Amino acid sequence: MRIAYFDCFSGASGDMILGALLDAGLSLHQLEEKLFKLNLSHYQLKAKKVLKNGIAGTQVEILIDETHHRDHPRHLRDIKAIINESTLQKSVKQMATEVFQRLARAEAAVHMTDVGNIHFHEVGAVDAILDVVGAVVGLSLLGVTKVYCSPIHVGAGTVNCQHGTLPVPAPATVELMKEKPIYSTGVVGELLTPTGAAILSTLASDFGCMPAMSPQYTGYGAGKAELPLPNLLRVFIGDIAESVDYETETVAVIETGIDDMNPQIYDYVIEKILKMGAFDVLLKPVQMKKNRPGNLLCVICKPESVTDFAETILRETTTIGLRWRLENRIKAQRKLIEVPTPYGMIRCKVATSGERVVNVSPEYEDCKKAAFEQNVPLKEIADSAKALCASRFDKSLLSGLSE
Repeated sequence: MRIAYFDCFSGASGDMILGALLDAGLSLHQLEEKLFKLNLSHYQLKAKKVLKNGIAGTQVEILIDETHHRDHPRHLRDIKAIINESTLQKSVKQMATEVFQRLARAEAAVHMTDVGNIHFHEVGAVDAILDVVGAVVGLSLLGVTKVYCSPIHVGAGTVNCQHGTLPVPAPATVELMKEKPIYSTGVVGELLTPTGAAILSTLASDFGCMPAMSPQYTGYGAGKAELPLPNLLRVFIGDIAESVDYETETVAVIETGIDDMNPQIYDYVIEKILKMGAFDVLLKPVQMKKNRPGNLLCVICKPESVTDFAETILRETTTIGLRWRLENRIKAQRKLIEVPTPYGMIRCKVATSGERVVNVSPEYEDCKKAAFEQNVPLKEIADSAKALCASRFDKSLLSGLSE
């Protein structure tokens, strides 16, 4: 399966996305042919190679005839009409329309108005249409069927726009990136624009570390700013190894070292964190500064839940700081099965790799409850449940199941 991974170490904008795709091999002529189907006129698409901090990239510039387009105010309904009345393929129309609907909803939420009242200013509307449709068309022309994205660097400071001076990231950008990973290193400037945020937050199926892939093409889309870091958006395009045996996902890992807390509190904290939906909680003995023995509390959770877990850890423990990172994890496919044992119904977690069972694990709490009620050793109940669960599967599937 052909995928694209956008590495947004210096943010993203509509023209940077187009530049990255062109730099990765998209034909400018083919892109222009597709955009011609929008029946828009009085604009010119230009692409040139530039250097940003010594790295070459493609910079896209859309030249708009402002005199012509000044008399064409456009609301969301007008933009949807332009897209839907074009001769572009249906899937491109649907995806481009979805990007604009998402952008309009964000603007409406920020300005406390109805989506239908959102006004895309004349020249900016044409630029945005070409950016959005160009991105969707470009990915299609490159054969990309799935898009992934890194956490996005958003910048800092303020930006001047039609509404005056706004903080960075702009309010609409923040609205678009809700529940998506963003960060700032203090670089002053609007690194992530609303159009870039609308495109990536709509098209990307996952935000996090780069998935396991074989890159065939790499492209750099150049912005117009001069920054301490290269003002480039990098895209990797290649094939991902689709595994029917295992599932892959991106998780967040939160860690903090604690050396001054009553150890009785850990039981309560761990139970609370697990009830909040953490995938796992680990506690490791470590030697801390001044040779003080302590514990490393490690929480594995969904990336979008980092803030909630961080707040809980800071509130419920004695730590005054923590760190977090994104990691990839591979997991076996699993399902929960109930089996009737002589000691009652016991749930078993069955892990599979393709057509092969790799593990059967009776639920501890079920076995513990039955052991107390039946006055039978817990290990006997677990062994009985495991054997009965395994017997439900064809013996040919049990080659990887440990006895």
